[in-house]
Amino acid sequence: MANAPHGGVLKDLLVRDAPIAAQLRQEADTLPELVLTERQLCDLELIINGGFSPLQGFMNQADYNGCLDNMRLTDGNLFPMPITLDVDQQQIQALGLQQGARVREAKAVFGSDDLAHPAITYLHKSVKDFYVGGEVQAISKPAYYDYVALRYTPAELRQHFAKIAWRKVVAFQTRNPMHRAHRELTVRAARQRQANVLIHPVVGMTKPGDVDHYTRVRVYQSLMPRYPNGMAPSLFSPLPCAWVVPVRLSGTPSSARTLVSPTLSSVVTTPTLVTKYTEELGIEMVPFQQMTYIPSTDEYQPVDEVSPGVQTMDISGTELRRRLRTGAAIPDWFSYESVVKTLRESYPPKAKQGFTLFLTGLHNSGKDQIARALQVKLNEQGGRSVSLLLGETRISFVAAELTRAGAAVIAAPIAPYEKSRIAARDTITKTGGAGNFFLIHVATPLEFCEQTDRKGNYAKARAGQIKGFTGVDDVYEEPTDADLVVDISRQSVAEITHSIILLLEASSLI
Repeated sequence: MANAPHGGVLKDLLVRDAPIAAQLRQEADTLPELVLTERQLCDLELIINGGFSPLQGFMNQADYNGCLDNMRLTDGNLFPMPITLDVDQQQIQALGLQQGARVREAKAVFGSDDLAHPAITYLHKSVKDFYVGGEVQAISKPAYYDYVALRYTPAELRQHFAKIAWRKVVAFQTRNPMHRAHRELTVRAARQRQANVLIHPVVGMTKPGDVDHYTRVRVYQSLMPRYPNGMAPSLFSPLPCAWVVPVRLSGTPSSARTLVSPTLSSVVTTPTLVTKYTEELGIEMVPFQQMTYIPSTDEYQPVDEVSPGVQTMDISGTELRRRLRTGAAIPDWFSYESVVKTLRESYPPKAKQGFTLFLTGLHNSGKDQIARALQVKLNEQGGRSVSLLLGETRISFVAAELTRAGAAVIAAPIAPYEKSRIAARDTITKTGGAGNFFLIHVATPLEFCEQTDRKGNYAKARAGQIKGFTGVDDVYEEPTDADLVVDISRQSVAEITHSIILLLEASSLI
């Protein structure tokens, strides 16, 4: 039987009553507007879908203070991390507000105010001065177009587990690619607890230098066949890695929920927190030491189980990045061929990467002569195409060069004149191939464009504040030879995107 969500009720703040949603939309047009950061959007999504249950919005002053003082909300529920909406002095105006206590927050949450910690640096240098709090009513869910089938809300995840009769789940959260050691660690943990495995990667904000989530998810997918049958689906949601415990409480429904804890955990607070509050949280830690490879038996073991004198082998993250960068071999004892292939596709060695030489200086300083000489020498060496960009370069030329290099180019200029569009097509097809240029007419009506113009540029143009504005006092010549015509007022972004993908598939480009 599934455990109750943290706080007793799994929150779902999406308004599904159409009249109420319409009323909220109308009211929203009269309210102050905040443009959220990527991190704030991640937090908001997890509030809306219940990932941060029992929160019903960003924390108010009382909950914020309780979180810092004793890791509890005013209702008594455990919550170790403040979930706040930070704004600056210009944004607060008539909003209810509270001023954040950065030093106190850093020490309460991270145990230190040392700027060497990236989260503390973010708190001091990126978080604004004031916090606003209150309950949230959501009109719509965030739209995603990548890995849609893998994005479960907490409620959907619980339903999925119930459908496939998973009663015990070992959750493994990571922001890195997985290799043989990770596979062995998760399988051992699942067998030890007689449970199934939930691979739960972080895909929202991660650390600078981390492998992009598209590559990582492809790695996880290629790893799935290596698991025993039925043990490990791969799924994810966008959340910062520090929020692991509250999300686990809401999303993982087993009566014996567990977290795998390698020694070098990126969530340093999780093991201590879970161990201290195991009974209250209903989560059990599965402690594991770092896994190491034993050549003599061709297997991985935790370092604390290796007998003295037995040879071990490891490849550090730094060494792995060096091998990817230089093209050096990555042994099969460390990772699987499919994983390495995926990583190399996204991160080719330096010899196959492009680069930019940015020459700056006064007029007639010799920049052009140096640039031409460099072009000759690089062409002499071979190995990559060389593009020389001098003076003003139009978008069609840049697109042509990138297309010739094998890139997928998405250009979105207004391009109001038929003559300029024909010139762009001719330039790009000359080097990229006759069948590699597609003209897509986004034929959204002018009235709809004006009605949804939050920046007010159309209004400024009609008031004479902007001259030569396309659609107002400058003509837009509608294409007569478009490969595809779409309309955002009649089609969703997902539908339009899918139709373009089908166009590329029909041309055997993808």
